[in-house]
Amino acid sequence: MPYKEIDARRPLRRTCAQRPLPVKTFALTEATLTTPRSIGAIVTAALAAGLIAMPQSATADTSAADGVRVHDLQGATRLSPLAGQAVTAVPGIVTGVRAYGSSKGFWMQDPTPDADPATSEGVFVFTSSNPTVAVGDSVTVSGTVSEYYPGGKAAGDQSVTEITKPVVTVVSSGNALPAPVVLNSTAVPAAYAPAGDPAAGNSIEALPLRPAAYALDLYESLEGMNVQVADARVVGATDPYSELWVTVRPQENPTPRGGTVYGSYANQNSGRLQIQSLIPTAQQPFPSANVGDVLTGTTEGPLDFNQFGGYTLTARAIGTVASHGLQPETTRKQRKDELAVATYNVENLDPSDPQTKFDRLAVGVVTHLASPDIVALEEIQDNNGAVNDGTVAADQTVNKFIDAIVAAGGPRYQWRSIDPTNGTDGGEPGGNIRQAFLFNPARVAFTDRAGGDATTPVWVTGNHGKAALSVSPGRIAPGDSAWADSRKPLAGEFTFRGKPVIVIANHFASKGGDSPLTSRVQPVVRSSETKRLQQSVQVNTFVRQIQAVQKDARVVVLGDINDYEFSAAGLRLTEGRALKDLVLSLRPSERYSYVFQGNSQVLDHILVSPSLGSPDYDVVHINAEFADQASDHDPQVVRVRP
Repeated sequence: MPYKEIDARRPLRRTCAQRPLPVKTFALTEATLTTPRSIGAIVTAALAAGLIAMPQSATADTSAADGVRVHDLQGATRLSPLAGQAVTAVPGIVTGVRAYGSSKGFWMQDPTPDADPATSEGVFVFTSSNPTVAVGDSVTVSGTVSEYYPGGKAAGDQSVTEITKPVVTVVSSGNALPAPVVLNSTAVPAAYAPAGDPAAGNSIEALPLRPAAYALDLYESLEGMNVQVADARVVGATDPYSELWVTVRPQENPTPRGGTVYGSYANQNSGRLQIQSLIPTAQQPFPSANVGDVLTGTTEGPLDFNQFGGYTLTARAIGTVASHGLQPETTRKQRKDELAVATYNVENLDPSDPQTKFDRLAVGVVTHLASPDIVALEEIQDNNGAVNDGTVAADQTVNKFIDAIVAAGGPRYQWRSIDPTNGTDGGEPGGNIRQAFLFNPARVAFTDRAGGDATTPVWVTGNHGKAALSVSPGRIAPGDSAWADSRKPLAGEFTFRGKPVIVIANHFASKGGDSPLTSRVQPVVRSSETKRLQQSVQVNTFVRQIQAVQKDARVVVLGDINDYEFSAAGLRLTEGRALKDLVLSLRPSERYSYVFQGNSQVLDHILVSPSLGSPDYDVVHINAEFADQASDHDPQVVRVRP
């Protein structure tokens, strides 16, 4: 998945919600927390004396904001009508405190709501240092109303309305909290987001909120408020950053194994909600859950918004996990006359990874994939991984993996690959990821044709009506702009039971630069799709060149396409009926190989030429649905009779 810039203020993907993190220095005045009730007079006197200054974006006249309630500063759109203004003595009850990470502060909620369902009664108060308030405190807050964009405004996400540079007065303690808003299938609309305003670049920021019509509008109308889910099914397993995803609409596009399938751009699955925790690990470890498990009881806390997931229930109280008993799948062994070809993204594998990762990936190949005849690997890194010193060879990485396969009871595979030119194929800087073929020499033979390297393109040759590759292994059009900063397809020629089969391993460009589903621009912008579409054209054209020489040529195209079966790039691969995308042979509820933000989705594909008949195809779910993963992708395998 795309690399994301680390935000200086938020406990993001690589920030465990249970661990304190260093805070980057930035130009924000630390909050002053005090209990005297005369704080308003102190602030007024300090302003008059010139001891403190109003922010440049704030109005110098605070009288218009006097008597402001939380719903006044939240307003009925996504942007506060008071953004940039100073407010004085805004009242609320503290409903959650975040004392970790770089986004320290607290949420407060007005116990006396207005009658407008579009205006939130909760708000986050950004203190920058450890807040000294406690849940249940009745407070008044003076400060500046701000709109904060997690990840920066250019990232495309929505903003969070906050009070910054706060002066906080604790009026009393031990107060009852406002009753939580219950999120369930009745409360959350099926429609995800409104269409944006064309006059504003399709932005939804200024549109009046319609919480009864759209899920994103409902969540925005509850931003900062105390919310609750009960007995919610997990649709995104616990990740290394102490977060998981549940659905509050359990009948929404369920998979047979408990997830929620993402089947089209128009069906984003509105019931998905991220769960994080405000509870220290020492007090209550974050629950470990797999897809299909149920977070039983009630999970309750303020509704936040962050860069990696959007609307997030930051739990002050969290339920317990009831296991669904999900187990890794195992495919059947290929028969004597069946050629088994698999694809497996091994997630930046390099020799410095723990031996346990190699061992678990090996078990995946041997046990769960039943030792396929050919395995196309994606994300094989060079011999020193992310060390950026010009190393491009990956023989140590691949041989260590082959040794682990043998130790797991599998065959001693042979392998073929092409080292990329340093730093030209994208991925983790210094890692030089590439595709590689493993093959079982007892079952298949590789046809070696010398001359393939990082920059020499492979082309199709013909002899007596039989298609062949000019070099094997070889890379498709490595100098074409479609493959700039991206992995070039690896083509190889194999022989099974005397019959040639051409296999093309792919790892298309990532989705980096695309807007999130929670974007303030709707429909979302998918800028990265342009490059994958160009890559699809290249691969499809190459396959058709093979078929122009030999109509019944046996071709398998597979790998991490980084796009959906319904995407323009996915559909373009099959143009002219050159290939069949086998994921389309599955029931819609079974079409997934990856789980992202609670959506079970297709990123990995196996496509075959029509000459290979009716293959036996299987996505083998062993990783993506589990908290304990060897990789973030599920492998898949096809069995054909050439």
